Amino acid sequence: MKIERSFFNRNTVVVARELLGKYLVRKIGSKIVRAKITETEAYCGPHDLACHASKGMTPRTKVMFGPPGHAYIYLIYGMYHCLNIVTEKEGNPSAVLIRGLELDGMDGPGKLCRGLKIDKTLNGIDICGSRYLWIENGAKVPKNKIKKSKRIGVDYAGKWKDKLWRFYLDQS
Repeated sequence: MKIERSFFNRNTVVVARELLGKYLVRKIGSKIVRAKITETEAYCGPHDLACHASKGMTPRTKVMFGPPGHAYIYLIYGMYHCLNIVTEKEGNPSAVLIRGLELDGMDGPGKLCRGLKIDKTLNGIDICGSRYLWIENGAKVPKNKIKKSKRIGVDYAGKWKDKLWRFYLDQS
């Protein structure tokens, strides 16, 4: 069952943690790929210096300022796309980065987007109503199976680099 918009219209850190164990679903042609979300990161609005919205609304970040439950997709290193899901109320630009999936070769946000053919053509789509990309419920993950750490690659973000807003499933 697809996750409803109300799930995303909440605190970003809570959404990032609760996305673990849910399924990212991608329809590619007639094929449907379903993979468990195993790693996420929260990016919490204009004051979080690691969040793209900290520089204000730009053509790139406009989606983040919109309603929750939409895909925010951008390119890094000129070759990898990253998938984020917009969270919280419209006008409060926050999002959750999908960092890892339980699917061979889908470790890291760029590789999972490449493997699932997620690129900027899907930027801004409503994942709560899309036929091509959505999230479905999974089994609830016990709290003792969820680990947290600092986000990856945000050393430039001042005090925000130390936030424990990366969540991942304990595979032990």
